[in-house]
Amino acid sequence: MNFEESLEMIEKAIGDLREINRDVPVVVEGEKDETALRKLGLEGTIIVIQRGKRISALCDFIAENYKEIIILTDWDRKGWQLYRKMEKNLKGRTRCINDYRLILAKYSTVKDVESIPSFIMSIKERLGRKLDLSP
Repeated sequence: MNFEESLEMIEKAIGDLREINRDVPVVVEGEKDETALRKLGLEGTIIVIQRGKRISALCDFIAENYKEIIILTDWDRKGWQLYRKMEKNLKGRTRCINDYRLILAKYSTVKDVESIPSFIMSIKERLGRKLDLSP
C-alpha cells in the first residue's frame, strides 16, 4: 500500500462519513475526537462517550433515540474493547456501523480519531498536495 492509495481511501471514507453523518450519529471516545471530525467537515450529531458514565446507560440512550449509529472509537486496544462492549449492548436494538473504523485503521498509521487530520496533512505534504481539509 502506498501513500496515494491510503490518502484516496481515507478521503473517500471521510466524504462518505460526512454524508451519512447528516442522518446517523457518530460515537467517539473523547472531545478531541469530536474536534477532529468537525475539522474534517462532519456537521451532524457526534456523541462523546462520557468518562465516569456507564456504557450501558449510554447504550440505553442510543437505543431509545437512534435506529443506527456509527461507532468510531479509536483502533487501539481500549477502543476495540469499547466498540465490542457497545455493539454487544446494542445488539437487536440499534444497528452499529463499524466500516469507518476498519477503513481508518487499515489505511492510516495512527491509532486514534484525533490524529486523522494531521495524518491526512502529512500525507498531502509528502505528495506535494494542497493542505486543505475542508469538505
